[in-house]
Amino acid sequence: MDLRVGDVVEVRGQAEILATLDERGELDGLPFMPEMAAYCGRRLTVHKIAHKLCDTQTRTGLRKMERAVHLTGARCDGSAHGGCQTACSMYWKEAWLKRADADPAPAAPDPRLLPLLEINTRRPPGDDGVERYSCQGTELLRAAPTCLPVRSMGQYVDDVRSGNAGVLRTLHALLIGVFNRLQEVSKRVLPPRLRFKEGRRWGFLKPALRGKTPTEVLDLKPGELVRVRSQADILATLNEHMHNRGLGFEEEMASYCGTVTRVQARIDRCIDERTGRMLTMKTPCVTLEDVVCKGLYSLNCPREFVPFWREIWLERVTT
Repeated sequence: MDLRVGDVVEVRGQAEILATLDERGELDGLPFMPEMAAYCGRRLTVHKIAHKLCDTQTRTGLRKMERAVHLTGARCDGSAHGGCQTACSMYWKEAWLKRADADPAPAAPDPRLLPLLEINTRRPPGDDGVERYSCQGTELLRAAPTCLPVRSMGQYVDDVRSGNAGVLRTLHALLIGVFNRLQEVSKRVLPPRLRFKEGRRWGFLKPALRGKTPTEVLDLKPGELVRVRSQADILATLNEHMHNRGLGFEEEMASYCGTVTRVQARIDRCIDERTGRMLTMKTPCVTLEDVVCKGLYSLNCPREFVPFWREIWLERVTT
């Protein structure tokens, strides 16, 4: 369809989408999820061209996705997946879309679609009998099996041509990507005294703790005004793996330090993409309004994850 950011598209009707799916409710390994059925017949704007994505399961870098987009405002609400609160930006294959016509025809529901999709939201239970889920996030390595190395220049042309990013932004992301790969090599081949900034990734975040990390309970509620603490304050809560009680803090998140925003939601459950198991947090964390992973430190990955924030990384703002 040669779609670009800003194009208006219409999600096809349920019967049309059903005709594209296999017995697993998938197209090219990508599930069409029950949460997506409510969008059938609706007009939406293309937010990003999903031609690549971060591999968050095996950490191999970027993967190449074919003929898919992200649509503005179309995030998964987890209603068919145990109430998962990750709020992933859903992938839409071009086959599920059409360019918006002047007079759209109402899309009638197809009674065959939802039963097929709902059955395929579950994987067989593990050896321990724990329920496991299947969603776009858990199946992304099948939907995007090809690795996309930093040296693949076509991806940067696609970033600019599609409208995902401008030229300067793309050059910036490329330089960071090359630098980070060189740092990784230096950690493998150079002695510690010869490594630049200890071989750390761009941003040079250096956690201050070893072992157990601290906690703080603010009992934040959606709508409350908060400020992201300074980088130094947050690093003082992280261990050598850049974790606070298992939750990671990354360079993309550091760019929001000092930002004032509002709490969007309290988070206590999410699906583990690697296993499909529902993870329940002992201490809830929060998400923040209009705060997403911008992809600058991951070669302009367009997934736009919604980061989870420990309350110890935030402070209330009183007005």
